[in-house]
Amino acid sequence: QVQLVESGGGLVQAGGSLRLSCAASTRTFSVYAMGWFRQAPGKEREFVAAISRTGGSTYYADSVKGRFTISRDNAENMVYLQMNSLNPEDTAVYTCAASSFFGPVRPVNDYAYWGQGTQVTVSS
Repeated sequence: QVQLVESGGGLVQAGGSLRLSCAASTRTFSVYAMGWFRQAPGKEREFVAAISRTGGSTYYADSVKGRFTISRDNAENMVYLQMNSLNPEDTAVYTCAASSFFGPVRPVNDYAYWGQGTQVTVSS
């Protein structure tokens, strides 16, 4: 069982930056690939970024490529999402998730554990 808790969301102006954090409560964090997803009001959950177990491989949605960076610290059981050049279309609840795949993985169904999410709001 893996419990995930996100933090770092908030209100930011367009063009600004935020860093999301996800803390995992498990002794075996390094066996999980990790991902970030987001869901805007009235829209389906969408993939944002993923990182492999070791952190050596990453994968991004086209909409965030070049602006967002996913990283992890296996010693601290943490995964991060650095978000730069934010725009109003990035407004959503951001959720981290853990997958038993080596990773990085994109499909929602490949993730077994989910956090509660943190709200990110970008004003124009």
